[in-house]
Amino acid sequence: MVSKREFDELLDKLACELPQEFYRYLNGGIIVLDWAKTHPSAPGGGLYVLGEYRHDRAMGRYIVIYYGSFMKLYPFHTPEQLEPVLRSTLRHEFRHHLESLAGITTLADKDREKLEKWLSATAADGHER
Repeated sequence: MVSKREFDELLDKLACELPQEFYRYLNGGIIVLDWAKTHPSAPGGGLYVLGEYRHDRAMGRYIVIYYGSFMKLYPFHTPEQLEPVLRSTLRHEFRHHLESLAGITTLADKDREKLEKWLSATAADGHER
């Protein structure tokens, strides 16, 4: 299991790979939460959320990464094995941020379609995935 300290260090390294311009208006930065989060639409909590881009009046614009969700899905990964998944998640959330600034929802629409397909497949199977 990747420790919280190792996870934070890896995330810092990956965040430094991104151009400084990507951080424009991301006033809340990147927040790591210890717990696992499941998608509220998933039956029985069968779909873990790895990260979220949030934009609200109270906190502004920020990215949340769920350490607990990573540990639920990848409990035996080393930091090296976890790196590509965390990199992909971080870049995915940054794309949401950049699209939000541009006033477009391409990625959000794709995410919604993927969720609908997952929910349909889960319902068709008659059980959780």
